[in-house]
Amino acid sequence: MPHIIVVGAGIVGLCCAWSAQRRGWNVTLVDRDFEGDRASHGNAGGIAVSECLPLSLSGLGLQPLRWLLDPLGPLSIRARHVPRLWPWFLALRKVAEPANYLRIATALAALNKRSLEDFEAMLADIGLRGDLYKRGALTVYESHAAFERSAPQRELQRALGVSWHAVDAAQIRALEPALAPVFAIGVVLGDWAHVSDPARIVRQLRERVVALGAHCVTGKATRVTAETADIPGVLLSDGRALGADRVLVAAGAWSAQLARSVGDHALLESERGYNTTLPACSTRLQREVIFAQRQFVATPLSIGLRIGGAAEFAGLNAAPNYQRSAALLELARRYLPDLDESGAQQWMGHRPSTPDSLPVIGPSPRTPGVLYAFGHGHLGLTQSATTGELIGALLEGATPTIDTTPYSIGRFRQ
Repeated sequence: MPHIIVVGAGIVGLCCAWSAQRRGWNVTLVDRDFEGDRASHGNAGGIAVSECLPLSLSGLGLQPLRWLLDPLGPLSIRARHVPRLWPWFLALRKVAEPANYLRIATALAALNKRSLEDFEAMLADIGLRGDLYKRGALTVYESHAAFERSAPQRELQRALGVSWHAVDAAQIRALEPALAPVFAIGVVLGDWAHVSDPARIVRQLRERVVALGAHCVTGKATRVTAETADIPGVLLSDGRALGADRVLVAAGAWSAQLARSVGDHALLESERGYNTTLPACSTRLQREVIFAQRQFVATPLSIGLRIGGAAEFAGLNAAPNYQRSAALLELARRYLPDLDESGAQQWMGHRPSTPDSLPVIGPSPRTPGVLYAFGHGHLGLTQSATTGELIGALLEGATPTIDTTPYSIGRFRQ
């Protein structure tokens, strides 16, 4: 049987391993800490089918600066990290060009259209189909003016196949009585779903992959090696060398470092996300609620109400700033009165984000024996199973059902 090494045991790496196994591949999983925390665990829990528009600062004017100055704002950049962030930011500016924006949105929509179906199939296989709730999501606005400003984005989403409809203040209260009565209008996103506990899914999927024969190697991958273009391997920090027929790099925010070892370049940043989970408030909401103007979400998980969001750019090594988690909780107090905050749990994780909001999926242009699956940003949980299916098709030499050209790592050389 052919053999693949998968570097990274987060939700994306595990879905790719599971997909490879179903196609007859032996799998070796490499991870620094299989039981440790990871971005998959702290996900807000949404299967965000409608999130097909790329990050863009176009049309925001001075709003990003106001966010940076606002202790409760959704954006933070640590001064020491600005020089390293600069190339990423310059690439982000190009996203707003109309042709680029539409191209990227179309590529994101292509992944998201099949994401829920693929995710359900994976959950069914690992015995967690009941952990998925198809209740849609609710985006709320405090003013009609804010709602109207976002109209062009909603219309593009509709053109790309997203199902949504507007609801008035009374309908918002009927859908989510726990919300403070300050919202003038909202949008129901019909295709959105959420899970009961992202960490539980990661653990159960890993157990399934191991039960199917995967070998787990604990260690830090420092290099991807290639004696020839078709015979790759992985070097670990303790000197161990692993070889296989293929290597898949799915190491989240650390993936660009491994790609460089075979000469591939990716613009990848850790967009550090924060949340606070309130164990005693798991039933306060029925569905994920998106607070549009404040740029945060609240999701009812089985382990509590998770209040998440925010983006902090500080690199991979800076210590967490849990004031960001506290700021999210402060916002939640405004919109969800009388929260029971006993046992509140703060969290920070590294979202692997590209400037064009597209993941990196597909083979290395330089070393065909190396494949990539990283850079999913906020959509790692959403796109995980579909990414696995695309990697699986590539492994068996089939044409993927989605054109993977837009997700090639080669785009960063253009």
